[in-house]
Amino acid sequence: MLEDVEGGRAAAIRLAGGAPLRRTLDVADPADWLALDAGVREVAWHRSQVLPGWERSAPLPADLAQADESRLALALCHRDGRIRQEAVRQSVRYPGLLPLVVIRCADWVGPVREHARRLLCEALNVGSALDLAPLILRVGRRGRGAFGVEVLGHVLRQASHGQLAVLFTAPDRIVRRFAYRLAIEGRLLRPAELARAAAWDQDTVVQDLCATAALTALGDEDAYEAVLPLLLSARNPRVRSTGVTALRRAGWPERAEPFLSDRSAIVRACARYVVRQRGGDPAAWYRERCMAPDHPELPPGAVIGLAECGNRADAGLLRPLLAHPAARVRARAVAGLRTLDCADAQQMRPLLDDPAPEVVRETTTALLPSAKELPADWLLERTGSQRPRHVRVGAFRLLDARGGIVAIRAAVGLLQDPDVKLRTWAAHSVQRWHPSPDERRGDAEVGELLGRSRHLLSDYTLHRLKWEAGVNS
Repeated sequence: MLEDVEGGRAAAIRLAGGAPLRRTLDVADPADWLALDAGVREVAWHRSQVLPGWERSAPLPADLAQADESRLALALCHRDGRIRQEAVRQSVRYPGLLPLVVIRCADWVGPVREHARRLLCEALNVGSALDLAPLILRVGRRGRGAFGVEVLGHVLRQASHGQLAVLFTAPDRIVRRFAYRLAIEGRLLRPAELARAAAWDQDTVVQDLCATAALTALGDEDAYEAVLPLLLSARNPRVRSTGVTALRRAGWPERAEPFLSDRSAIVRACARYVVRQRGGDPAAWYRERCMAPDHPELPPGAVIGLAECGNRADAGLLRPLLAHPAARVRARAVAGLRTLDCADAQQMRPLLDDPAPEVVRETTTALLPSAKELPADWLLERTGSQRPRHVRVGAFRLLDARGGIVAIRAAVGLLQDPDVKLRTWAAHSVQRWHPSPDERRGDAEVGELLGRSRHLLSDYTLHRLKWEAGVNS
């Protein structure tokens, strides 16, 4: 694989020396063709323009009709448009050069572009289109690249389901999107196949595209039975939410109830919509489950779900869950109280020492608006190296939010921390620090802390901060 333009330039020199094209680059990799195209034209600039190394060592023949495949590949990428134009005409002798013809279809020189486009229309068939699709679509992102994409679409619309299926598993997500759009347009895939693609593909665009198409194509109850279980079991929450919403259309709104406690907020919202349309009360469903705080199988989604559709009175059901044995339930209880604007700083404080990082993260976020109400020394103690990392990160976030001398004291104390990320966050905190307007000026400790962190600041910034803080330069 040619990593960059330098790799393309080295490949050009090998081709000029007579190396076969297929041994010089990976002809199945679009990036290699694009690197070669850029590398051939690379010119060294000193006082004046000089010829690239490959032209000095082995110039092109005057008559390109005498050029072999390797030399013709160089001519197709040449910086001179007249040479590229002639090379396009001669490339019909070597079908393996069609990828470079694809690139020339987006050439900035009109005659080169027109000749290349005519040749592409004549040469492209379903088989070659499947091979060239990744390159055509990548070139299609260029300013003049739309023509190749249009030709590709025209040819592949004639492909069968089995032929087009080759592109469904392509590593390039742009190729998979293009292939699925063509398949949906041509109705080549059954609803169950579309649902399976929506559930398994890693690309969110493919997921949304196939999930929507699968539901649009449904007609009877048997089809729903084949499609909805696939959508409802998908890992991606957007696909699951599509399936949950479709339960109402399928006439099965009662099946949405278990998704009220889904781990995803969008799925829970869709489930609440379906349940309400059926006449149910999601809030009552959530309250029933949260009223048994010691239940070991309490779903965490039910806890945050209550906050999403309940009211401030429901905080009474969430507070006992702060001591639940399951960390995810404790974390969702903290998030729920924050959502209801019922997060009490004194009640939340002990959770900063929780052994579960997710609980501490949620607690820190909930306490940020009340950071100045927390004891500074108590927080500073939790930034010590003997504490778990997640506790130190949470304490530092709160100290940084307080601002003033407390923030820079904590940041400077962490500049030599063994944890690289924490050390980096501390450095950034120092660089954006400013004295707090409600603290007294002239504090000698501020000058000493700024002096310890002078390697992070320019002389001007250091002088300005000391002036703002009222300490001697």
